[in-house]
Amino acid sequence: MKRLLFGLPVAAFIALVAFFAFGLTKDPSRIPSILIDRPLPHFDLPGLDVAAAGFGSSTFGSATQRGEPKLLNVFASWCAACPQEHPLLTRISSEGVPVYGIDWKDKPDDAKAWLAQLGNPYRRIGSDPTARTGIDLGVTGVPETFIVDGRGRVRYKQIGPITADDWDKTLKPLLARLRNEA
Repeated sequence: MKRLLFGLPVAAFIALVAFFAFGLTKDPSRIPSILIDRPLPHFDLPGLDVAAAGFGSSTFGSATQRGEPKLLNVFASWCAACPQEHPLLTRISSEGVPVYGIDWKDKPDDAKAWLAQLGNPYRRIGSDPTARTGIDLGVTGVPETFIVDGRGRVRYKQIGPITADDWDKTLKPLLARLRNEA
């Protein structure tokens, strides 16, 4: 009986070490999204009215996310990492890839000034100052980017700025595959 009482804490300790060791093999930058392979949540946002600068529209919603595979990028003018990925988004857009934006938890005037300074890679932009749409999308911070297929289903979620490596090895091949499936 004493052996059993001694062995029980040792077995529990070994099980606990195995549990934590398995957890350490997980990539902490990969946060799963429940939206993968599901339709975008319904949203209708006011468009970021930057028409005076030559871009933008009056409304932006989930219904506009059907038709062809695209990137949906969540950004903000106050975001420290967003300027890092902005030149790449501009390049991606200039290659003909549809890039749409959601300005998250931001003042529209600040976003307009930011886009006027850095340029606008987005076909359309929705303003989400209350973060309601961001919550529905599961946004935890900015930037975050979703690949949306032609049926309006989320196929991939990128947390953090897109790098050239992310674009070349993951996002671009996935978009090409989705175009071929359509």
